[in-house]
Amino acid sequence: MVNRLASSTSPYLQQHAENPVDWWEWGDDAFAEARRRDVPLLLSVGYAACHWCHVMAHESFEDDATAAEMNAGFVNVKVDREARPDVDAAYMAATTALTGHGGWPMTVFLTPDGRPFHAGTYYPPEPRHGSPSFTQVLDAVGQAWRDRRGEVEGAGSRITEALASRQVPAGHAPPEADRLSRAVQVLARDEDARFGGFGTAPKFPPSMVCEFLLRHGATTAPTAEQAVGLASRTLTAMARSGTYDQVAGGFARYSVDAAWVVPHFEKMLYDNALLARVYLHWWRLTGSGTGRRVAEETCDWMLAVLGTPEGGFASSLDADTDGVEGSTYVWTPAGLVDVLGPDDGPWAAELLAVTDAGTFEHGSSTAQLTRDVWDTEDADRWVAVRDRLREKRSGRAQPGRDDKVVAAWNGLAIAALAETGALCGRDDLVRAAVRAAELLVSVHVEDGRLRRVSRDGLAGRPGGVLEDYGDVGEGLLALHAVTGDQRWARRAGELLDVVLTDFTDHGGDLCDTSTVAPDEALAALGRPRDPTDNAYPAGSSAAAGALLTYAALTGSSPHRDAAERALGAVAALADSAPRFVGWGLAVAEALVDGPREVAVVGPNDGPSLEATGALHAAALRGTAPGLVVARGRGDDDGLPLLRGRGLVGGRPAAYVCRGFVCDAPTTEVGELGAAVGVVLAG
Repeated sequence: MVNRLASSTSPYLQQHAENPVDWWEWGDDAFAEARRRDVPLLLSVGYAACHWCHVMAHESFEDDATAAEMNAGFVNVKVDREARPDVDAAYMAATTALTGHGGWPMTVFLTPDGRPFHAGTYYPPEPRHGSPSFTQVLDAVGQAWRDRRGEVEGAGSRITEALASRQVPAGHAPPEADRLSRAVQVLARDEDARFGGFGTAPKFPPSMVCEFLLRHGATTAPTAEQAVGLASRTLTAMARSGTYDQVAGGFARYSVDAAWVVPHFEKMLYDNALLARVYLHWWRLTGSGTGRRVAEETCDWMLAVLGTPEGGFASSLDADTDGVEGSTYVWTPAGLVDVLGPDDGPWAAELLAVTDAGTFEHGSSTAQLTRDVWDTEDADRWVAVRDRLREKRSGRAQPGRDDKVVAAWNGLAIAALAETGALCGRDDLVRAAVRAAELLVSVHVEDGRLRRVSRDGLAGRPGGVLEDYGDVGEGLLALHAVTGDQRWARRAGELLDVVLTDFTDHGGDLCDTSTVAPDEALAALGRPRDPTDNAYPAGSSAAAGALLTYAALTGSSPHRDAAERALGAVAALADSAPRFVGWGLAVAEALVDGPREVAVVGPNDGPSLEATGALHAAALRGTAPGLVVARGRGDDDGLPLLRGRGLVGGRPAAYVCRGFVCDAPTTEVGELGAAVGVVLAG
């Protein structure tokens, strides 16, 4: 017996298809049913890789008695937060306001018109650690609805009004150079000097903050060297940690401890796409071999583990394997000896901090690199050992995969793959980026607008939110820079035009959701406008970056104006909370830099092809924070940045410009490198 979720395109919802709970998907039908029955809605929000979501499902949603109580008193709605980030954001704000904290699974009770009146996260099957049991919550909410309806509806109205009146930080001009330097100093005060990273446990990979720090480090600011040091220490610590999969590549979502020893084992596409790119940029700026290695390994992991037959990338791997968290990944000293023998086994245990006491559960350990083995005489030994461990681990039970394709996260992956492929001489990675881009434009774009998700090559119902448009735009523009194929710039421009028309409010500010076909149940809560990053860039910052790049290619004032306005909220937070606006600060660095536009012109075939390619490669190796690269034949090319730029003395040439005002063109790779900040790498 299955419920309505069996026909869903979300693997997370399908995981609940055999629950005895009479689940509904989010939509008008569920609210109509609640009005017909005159009962509240029970909204449960989670995602496939969430450990505690699985725990609550097993304890409560698979229990016949609990399900019967849910079905009798509520219309039960299950939401995949990755497919409906708008629903998640709206009711997470309510949950946080009511309880002081948030998380998943999120459990919210709503009136039949969508107003939240009670909320929480995970509820155990029996009272535990001061938390009521789930059935106690059901009983209390049901009784309040029956006996104190006016009080419940009044609470829902007050919460809704408070949420609708939320204010984002007051608008400012975009952050200028001095404010960006102060943000570096604030981050320095938050650094964990012992273990790397910022703040205390749990520690999430600060990929967007590191991107800002590396861009700042490429400037002449007095805090540039400090910024590079902050980023380098954090990136080094994560690369050697248990959060990074030393055996097969790929980063876990976060570390539960301050020392990066024990990860929460789920692996997310967005983390790995962002981290691959920032490790690449670290190598490009400093020449760090670790940066290049981790960038390539992470891209290879994405292709091998998250790649879909259609050319896109799946969302995540579960934290659990057969209900046990981390069992695929951990080791014991005896287990290493069994796999590697009496010589390599103890050597690997010492190298990877695998101890008799264990660093994880039941005497097992995560794998960490206790020293940098890659640049030593032991490198070949470690490669051989790692291959044997990978082979052994592949025979273990593997975590489940959520194979829906999320537009925004695939946009981030496209950017990482395209740039890593170009800078590291990996044509296979560039081809993978092209395949993913082709999937997005052929499946996710319908009537000029994005769909948030697809699965098995079929688009799902949810429309794209602002982060989808911004991140897909970012990916397509990065792919254009690498390939010189102008169709990607045109496609990005079409999506960014939608941002200007559909995601802008009456005051000109960007909103996270579209004005087209708004969700009535969410409308009363107000259009969300959150300028802070989550585990991935805030929608407004993602859009600002793509808008700014597109304006640099085309000279479009509306796109640049929208980018600058979006960065105003970042300026308001730069001094007090730079950890939460890292992507916006990185975009602000690009704005302060110009952006720095580079037009490379030359034939794509014939005897001059090599010279054109050398100039193009030098441009892509540039570390200038606002680097925007276009390649074409010049003169009659479609992009405005390339128009009127011709060969010099019959030779391929590069034009370095700001605001379309260009320096004298050069035909020399060295001169171009100096103009765009080529440093040690390459």
